Amino acid sequence: EKSYGPEHPDVAIDLNNLAALLRDTNRPEQAEPLCRRALGIWEKALGPEHPQVALGLNNLANLLSATNRPEQAEPLLRRALGIDEKALGPEHPNVATDLNNLAALLRDTNRPEQAEPLYRRALGIFEASLGPEHPRTLKCRANLDKLLAKLPGQPRQP
Repeated sequence: EKSYGPEHPDVAIDLNNLAALLRDTNRPEQAEPLCRRALGIWEKALGPEHPQVALGLNNLANLLSATNRPEQAEPLLRRALGIDEKALGPEHPNVATDLNNLAALLRDTNRPEQAEPLYRRALGIFEASLGPEHPRTLKCRANLDKLLAKLPGQPRQP
């Protein structure tokens, strides 16, 4: 902050990283203001439609979801998806990550019928862009399989 100033995008990266550490060490109440500040910096410095803003939205949404506020998280995840689809194209791995995150929230809020097509789309993007054995692909496939196992009458193969 001293070198770049408090509104520089690099400061936001540091804030975001510190927020992740605080979240991972069970201090979400300390992480949230840092996530919000980082997001605000990116929106102001890079514009509201920049992929870095989408990353900040995802991070804040995941924190909100983890602290039992899915109703606040969902619009952030949907906004992040829209930003990445527009900025990066519909087949970009970041879009697949957004889809996977939104599908997880929908699954966790008892909307599996809405989650399934998002997981399937994310899996297709990951397989095409990263390959079938990439860790992100494998994680998405596991998420879809877990969802399908809980749905009556659904085929297990994606």
